[in-house]
Amino acid sequence: MIIEHLALRSDWQAAERAGAYEVSTRGRTLAEEGFIHASRPEQTAGVRERYYADVDPDDLVLLVIETDLLDVPWRFDPVGDTEFPHLYGPLAPAAVVEVRDVAAS
Repeated sequence: MIIEHLALRSDWQAAERAGAYEVSTRGRTLAEEGFIHASRPEQTAGVRERYYADVDPDDLVLLVIETDLLDVPWRFDPVGDTEFPHLYGPLAPAAVVEVRDVAAS
């Protein structure tokens, strides 16, 4: 299954160097939040509008994650009247099958 995560380009670049991505959401770490926020592809536009509208699109990337490649637990959790996928550990770059420039989309 494919899930997605919006990331600041600088955070993703640091994760590639470190070998693990540990940002939960904008301004919050995995350690602070307890999980990494993600979305189904059809939820991503709403997440961008709600939480990243003021971020220059050149500073954002969309991480396309294949859940079969994850080496940490993940699940759909209720958020309001819907469910969002959450990763319960660091995201390994090997589980990211595509990195899309948000500015190009």
